Amino acid sequence: MNRLIVTAILRLCLLMSATFAQANPASAAMPLTIGESFDMQSTVLHETRHINIYFPPGFSATSSQPLPVLYMPDGGLAEDFLHIAGLLQVSVGNATMRPWLLVGIENTERRRDLTGFTESAEDRKIAVRVGGSQPFRDFIRNELMPQIRQRYKTTAETALVGESLAGLFTLETFVREPDLFGTYIAVDPSLWWNDRKIIAAAALLQSSAAHAGKSLFIASSSAPGENQDVHEFATALTTDRIASLRLMIQTFPDETHATIYHPAALRAFRALLAAPEHR
Repeated sequence: MNRLIVTAILRLCLLMSATFAQANPASAAMPLTIGESFDMQSTVLHETRHINIYFPPGFSATSSQPLPVLYMPDGGLAEDFLHIAGLLQVSVGNATMRPWLLVGIENTERRRDLTGFTESAEDRKIAVRVGGSQPFRDFIRNELMPQIRQRYKTTAETALVGESLAGLFTLETFVREPDLFGTYIAVDPSLWWNDRKIIAAAALLQSSAAHAGKSLFIASSSAPGENQDVHEFATALTTDRIASLRLMIQTFPDETHATIYHPAALRAFRALLAAPEHR
């Protein structure tokens, strides 16, 4: 008798479940949207580039309040764009940084665009084409930035963030064309490129209006080579030759080259991209 009762109850539950499912069908799936993207034809690079945009909470493409702009190489959805967008979402939400528009530049030939000239035969083994950082900078300055200003309401404040080879590109840009951005964030930069000549270039920098007042954050992981290179690069800049340079160096001994981007970027955003009362 007990077995019959249990069986009857189970059948009743299945019948009720089927009836509920028929009365409450699942809604159609919809795209999950966190921003927008567009393609642009570059006459500088002779190719089409895909650009991803993330809006901070409460903002959209039609917002009237202007936003500062954070540019990032490695900005594809399958690259680092979603990671950095997530940090912005959390940080703006908990008021540890101001709202920023995030512009992700998706790669086509990463090792070409993020590396400068090299005399090292070993360096040239990493890709068929390397040494294209200057055209990539020209693309950002002359094509991408005007496009962003045309499409969105922005302020004059800009920042650049990158890790590994993108960190190298960030520091090379700071050294060669410091007027391009106001804030530079380089995470575990590949300073070994071209036999570390960028460190020597930093040591030769003289105070100039282009470098004055800039903010520079450099992070290094537990990797011995990365840590030593960052220390030497920072030492080259700490001779008070650059007026009012805001330089921050952070070591993350518990992180590797593969894990440092998130914690380092979070620290940098809180230190350099926050409202003054939170710095």
